[in-house]
Amino acid sequence: MKWISKDIETYNSAKEYVDTVVIPLCALSFGNEMKQSSSNIEFISLLTNYLERQFTGRLVLMPSFTYLKSSNMEETLVQLRQWEAAVQNSDFKHIFYITSEPDWKMVEDKLSGGLIWMPSIPLEGLNDSQKASIIESQVKQILSIFTRKWQENL
Repeated sequence: MKWISKDIETYNSAKEYVDTVVIPLCALSFGNEMKQSSSNIEFISLLTNYLERQFTGRLVLMPSFTYLKSSNMEETLVQLRQWEAAVQNSDFKHIFYITSEPDWKMVEDKLSGGLIWMPSIPLEGLNDSQKASIIESQVKQILSIFTRKWQENL
């Protein structure tokens, strides 16, 4: 389910089955890093949207947590922890963060949710079916992580 009113309405009537939140982590850069930043965000967006379609009824895809790459990571982490606290105070049991930014690996132990780092694959110049094929293969890797985590809590 996406963070849109129609899907949230569905969520409200089926909360007992929806136990997972996915939060894309996206770094925004300008200048010389602008193209790489946009490529990373495109990749993570396609990846998380495909993941949401695979698990509609089991997870909610939140809007991307977008921050300036030039920001202090500790300050960014404080903001993300506020999101995390709000999610934990709701009915969700699992939080997954998905990013292509390697900086998050350094603070992974400070997050309560599971961090999934996927190196960004440049999608420019590919047609839609090629993009879908690449994204599908990446999602298959993530599926096993989700499944393992869900089985731990049975």
